[in-house]
Amino acid sequence: MQTAGLTDITIDYSSPAVKGRKIWGGLVPYDQVWRAGANKATNITFSQPVVIDGKDVPAGTYAFFTIPGQKTWTLVLNKNAEQWGGFNYDQSTDLLRVTVTPQAIPMRERLAYAVTNFTHDAANIDLEWEKLRVTLPVKLKTAEQSEKNIVQADGTAWQPMNNAARYYLEIKDWAKGLAAIDKSIATKETWLNVWVKAQLLAGSGKVKDAYPLAEKAQTLGAAVPPADFFYAEDIKKALKEWKGK
Repeated sequence: MQTAGLTDITIDYSSPAVKGRKIWGGLVPYDQVWRAGANKATNITFSQPVVIDGKDVPAGTYAFFTIPGQKTWTLVLNKNAEQWGGFNYDQSTDLLRVTVTPQAIPMRERLAYAVTNFTHDAANIDLEWEKLRVTLPVKLKTAEQSEKNIVQADGTAWQPMNNAARYYLEIKDWAKGLAAIDKSIATKETWLNVWVKAQLLAGSGKVKDAYPLAEKAQTLGAAVPPADFFYAEDIKKALKEWKGK
């Protein structure tokens, strides 16, 4: 799973190996629907609505298929996520199709997916195998979602305002970020929202004010399971960089 903006993008797939075989136009025929992996159809999940090739894609899980060609590929999002391979693929349940041009890459033995070049408003989903990469560009609705979080926040949950503040941190809107994070902390103080406030203050030039908050975030984080304190190293690094400033 990779978070881009306020959207979690999750890709569930199997990873076949080349094993010395001819892949394109061999194991994977040209101009036929391919499950873009092995076993169960590859699934892509978006936690928030996104836009692909100008088309709105609701939040949810989709089967991902491709139709490889010698010069161009067709990438497919299909609404029926629960499929074994492409044996029961039905074009009538496609949400969208996108035509892309593959790129040459160094040899990759096993098929792999990655979310790359992600910013607060866009991301790429890359499929790489053998000596080829295809990319599905995704546009995010982060600004719209952030404003929606602020409007819908009812004061009983700290996460929506924290998420909004993280977005403002990413786009360097310090004033809006601080206003949002103060509301989050007022609802419930956590290591994460305290850390977000520290970053906002540091970004706005108030490193002296940020330092004690980073220390506090470190103390609060030490009280939760290590797996839940996922920015521990970032906080440690910031404390080292900010000390004495």
